Amino acid sequence: MTALEIVICGPGASVQDAGRLGFRRFGVSTAGAMDRRALALANALAGNPPDTAAVELPLAGAAFRVVGGPVLVAAHGPGTTLAVSGRPSSERSSVLLVDGDTVKIGAPREGVYSYVAVAGGIRTRPVLGSRSCHRRSGIGGDMLSPGDRLPCDGGSDNVPLSLPEGKGHDGSDAIRIVPGPQADRFEEEAWLRLLSSSYRISPRSDRMGIRLEGPVLRSSMGHDIVSEGVVPGSVQVPGHGHPVVLGRDCQTTGGYPKIATVISADLDRLAQVPMGRDVRFRIVSAGDAIDAARRSALWCNSLELAAKPVSGSLPDLLSHNLIGGMTKGDEL
Repeated sequence: MTALEIVICGPGASVQDAGRLGFRRFGVSTAGAMDRRALALANALAGNPPDTAAVELPLAGAAFRVVGGPVLVAAHGPGTTLAVSGRPSSERSSVLLVDGDTVKIGAPREGVYSYVAVAGGIRTRPVLGSRSCHRRSGIGGDMLSPGDRLPCDGGSDNVPLSLPEGKGHDGSDAIRIVPGPQADRFEEEAWLRLLSSSYRISPRSDRMGIRLEGPVLRSSMGHDIVSEGVVPGSVQVPGHGHPVVLGRDCQTTGGYPKIATVISADLDRLAQVPMGRDVRFRIVSAGDAIDAARRSALWCNSLELAAKPVSGSLPDLLSHNLIGGMTKGDEL
């Protein structure tokens, strides 16, 4: 069987897909890629649907060796680089590797997470319908380390693909939020602080929660509530007053008031803001949040069709009339 053997990787590397959906009521975290848009881009370059399992690399790069093969490999993330046996390759295209080839993925210079996809996907054992690793529970396997071999079927076409300009990460506008379940526990002063101030991403952030440093938010009714359901994107405000945006690995219940929820379409962007950088928030309606979620889903689903054979590959050449005036032999 074809596999990617990990030569080098940083802490926190794991296999992730779109997440473990439909089990939060049983206390099972969703997990899944912190940036689903970057996951979808990497998968499109590998010829996969957007939610296919890939390797998530936080903050650091990695190196992989192909065992078996051939296999189509792609990487995507803000400022991520890819090199095969020392030869740089475009981030906007995939590469075909054979047995013994080594591919090196650079750290995401302009973000936090990058993704490495292979044609056909990473074929680790699914648990509850997902291959996503949830470190705290152990569901979905362990964090990755050098020497691990990730099985993959290599796909079928193995044709290097590229994406047109414009199919990349979106801009750096304010992160959109909707009022949370306990929004009325926070008076106007707290809301003015949240919406008019910048908050800095704390180095204590992880997949479970993105911690924010900035103006303190105080609840007029205290910071303890009866535990209730939470979701990725919930903005909890513990007793110290510094908001925490829950991430993909968050727990399923929580006992802190939730002033707001980051809309699902912007949670990917927030996850990619490097530690020490500032973010701002702006409030939108529930209808706007739903429209943004639909547009984001349509964008992700459009990528697989947008990926085309790399210029100069055989399928690309066959789609062009390279020499005018040629005829079939039986037409002479």
